[in-house]
Amino acid sequence: MVKRQNFNSALKRLDEALNAEYSMIVGDAVIQRFEFTFELAWKSLRDYLKNVHGLICNSPKQCFREGFSLGLYDQETAERLLQMVDDRNETTHTYDENKIAQIFENVKDHYSQLLNKIYQLTEN
Repeated sequence: MVKRQNFNSALKRLDEALNAEYSMIVGDAVIQRFEFTFELAWKSLRDYLKNVHGLICNSPKQCFREGFSLGLYDQETAERLLQMVDDRNETTHTYDENKIAQIFENVKDHYSQLLNKIYQLTEN
């Protein structure tokens, strides 16, 4: 229950940062909030898959692939989820300003919606 509340709070904080007027500080905040929201998202999906479907997955990509296999979302969504994993990994291992700017745009245009979709999927 606490993890779910944290996930909901993280989504709200990410949306708050995305709606702020852009600056370098806001961009950094969005990336940081994306990172911890992502962690809560894939771990919530992992718990959902285990508790509802009896499936064990130990990595974000494995969990997102399992969700697709179960028909929880379409192929385009699955591909974006997998790209989101790659982008999340980039944010923790590099600080190339151009790459970070692209990830910021991905969070704004796609990932925040995907994270909300995972939240809704894992309600049960």
